[in-house]
Amino acid sequence: MSDFINETVATQLKKNRTGKGWSLDVASQHCGVSKAMLGQIERGESSPTIAKLWKIATGFNLPLSAFLGVNNEQTSHIQGLLADKKVSINTLFEFDKHTGIEMFELCFAIGHEQYSEAHQTGVLEHIVVTCGEMEYFCGDQWHRLNTGESAKFNADQAHGYRNVGNDLLRFFNIIHYP
Repeated sequence: MSDFINETVATQLKKNRTGKGWSLDVASQHCGVSKAMLGQIERGESSPTIAKLWKIATGFNLPLSAFLGVNNEQTSHIQGLLADKKVSINTLFEFDKHTGIEMFELCFAIGHEQYSEAHQTGVLEHIVVTCGEMEYFCGDQWHRLNTGESAKFNADQAHGYRNVGNDLLRFFNIIHYP
């Protein structure tokens, strides 16, 4: 993650944590992320994976985009959030509090898998494959989607995505928060 993105995530984490009046200990309990890791992220010393950032957002009961600072044009496209640069995320529509929706475009390298723990109760994810072949994990099984296909599922359970094709995978992820 670039220094600018590290700084943005750090700033948003500290702002949201202090806004709730939470210590690092309390935030750790809500997010399921260690106090040490949260402190490192807040100080810009560590780059969280997308999965870790989802855990933090879920713990704060906030959309993922709340930690990406998407109101700033420089952060609307975030490349390589994972250290191995196998995934990128592009915020297409930041979280809208009136509709409860945010939208991302994700790109996965060949063979990349990404898992997410359960989000808040009632969260729905809609995925639309724009290029490539993927499988998404939901309900204790994998489901296949090809270019042009879509699916909707309850994201308040563990779920995941993987590129099963021989090319780059691109898909939209539309997330609805109740």
